[in-house]
Amino acid sequence: MNLRNIFLQHNAQTSEAPMALEISRASGNYLYDDSGKQYIDLIGGISVCNIGHCHPSVVAAITAQAQQYLHVMVYGELIQSPQSLYAQWLSQHLPTTLNTVYFTNSGTEATEGAMKLAKRVTGKTNFVSCTNSYHGHTQGALSIMGSEVWKNNFRPLLPNCAQVAYNNYKIIELINEYTAAVILEPVQAESGVIKADTNWLSAIRKRCDETCTLLIYDEIQSGFGRTGKLWAFEHHQVLPDILLLGKALGGGMPLGAFVASSKLMSTLSYSPMLGHLTTFGGHPVCCAAGLAAANVLLQEKLMDDVAIKEALFIKNLQHPKIRNVSSAGLWLAVELDSFETTQAVISYCLVNGVFTDWFLYASNCVRIAPPLTITEADIEQSCRVLVNALHAI
Repeated sequence: MNLRNIFLQHNAQTSEAPMALEISRASGNYLYDDSGKQYIDLIGGISVCNIGHCHPSVVAAITAQAQQYLHVMVYGELIQSPQSLYAQWLSQHLPTTLNTVYFTNSGTEATEGAMKLAKRVTGKTNFVSCTNSYHGHTQGALSIMGSEVWKNNFRPLLPNCAQVAYNNYKIIELINEYTAAVILEPVQAESGVIKADTNWLSAIRKRCDETCTLLIYDEIQSGFGRTGKLWAFEHHQVLPDILLLGKALGGGMPLGAFVASSKLMSTLSYSPMLGHLTTFGGHPVCCAAGLAAANVLLQEKLMDDVAIKEALFIKNLQHPKIRNVSSAGLWLAVELDSFETTQAVISYCLVNGVFTDWFLYASNCVRIAPPLTITEADIEQSCRVLVNALHAI
């Protein structure tokens, strides 16, 4: 039995038509299949591999930590240097009000932890989020996720969760004395890379302060240089009370986190004690990899060229069938007329050595979120292939 058949028979499938591309290795900006064919990676593991695949510094950090210890105890009980040093790094590169980190296994677990923290701090139970938002697929995260398509077959979910359109000021009317938190993305990811309006964020921040409501930013996809700044909220200077991180946080290893002030986070340590627990969250190997990747991001100044590379993509993505290109740094949505066209383009690109995908709420858009290390030559080649696909279909 070949590996494809094993994959289809024994791996739980999440769609009826998976790509089923067999990957043998990945390096830098490229993926390689089992035949040795190279693909320019325009996805980066869905904004995970911001510094490229298998960076030598990350591989070295993983190797060194694996030789010291792997799992030793549930998160928060023992002093483990990878966790502590990475938490310190994050605190040093965030506003002073975001100085305490709770590591999780993934972004959706970060969402769950933040929702619990908001309930614990405020004593309130209502949540407000945006339609076409994406915060994860566990049941709490699903409750605040903004599409009925993904929810209907899994109800009942959490009550008292309201949604309103992104960048719509009607959200202010939903924030009241019963609201524990407002949760939103500074750049809405799965609706096709939609940027928040600064005045809208400022109005939400003001209303949250008036009603003792916490403001939570989900930067699971937008963090770690994706938009040209370390954090997307830096484009607005409107600060959250809690920050959600994931994806690139682990440098290619599974890791998530929610970050808040020490005052807020301390409420999880009493009434009850052990108010939030995780066995593998903040795994030492994952934290060592994440810290190494974060240092590479800054040391190699990978954010410096993001705007230049963004402009190069936009310049080369010109075709009558392209309706629009939305972008936030090296994160672009190429709008076409239909999901069927998008699928045809993705298939053509795959045959011609370019790996890309689509968006959950914008299935007529081609996703571009490459490693920040992508070269100008690879950008131009990727765009040629994508435009040729539109000529061919």
